[in-house]
Amino acid sequence: MTTKFSRRQIAEKKGRSAENLAIWWLRLQGYAIIARREKTPKGEIDIIARRGKTLVFIEVKARADFDRGVQSISRHQIRRIVAAAQYWRSTRRNEQNFTCRFDIVLVKPYLLIKHIKNAFDESGQAI
Repeated sequence: MTTKFSRRQIAEKKGRSAENLAIWWLRLQGYAIIARREKTPKGEIDIIARRGKTLVFIEVKARADFDRGVQSISRHQIRRIVAAAQYWRSTRRNEQNFTCRFDIVLVKPYLLIKHIKNAFDESGQAI
């Protein structure tokens, strides 16, 4: 029988694999990866990337299908991501002049990836 701890370990491994895949995919799309699993007092950001003059905060979700991946991101989680991004930017003077964007990268089995650009804005509203 699987314990809660081992389920958590499995989920953690699945999440890390999805993030690794997302990073490689983003690099192939021309993004420079600035940070991953960036922890702030306000929350964690899965990936921070830059492309041109745009700073992108990315939430990665690994699910069996894309709809479940999008549905798994709660309003509370979005507010935490936005707060973490605002805190992160406030601590870095060089990042103030960049346009800010919030994306979601969904990963499903067989290495299928969907990148949703501008998934939500700084107010936490879906675009």
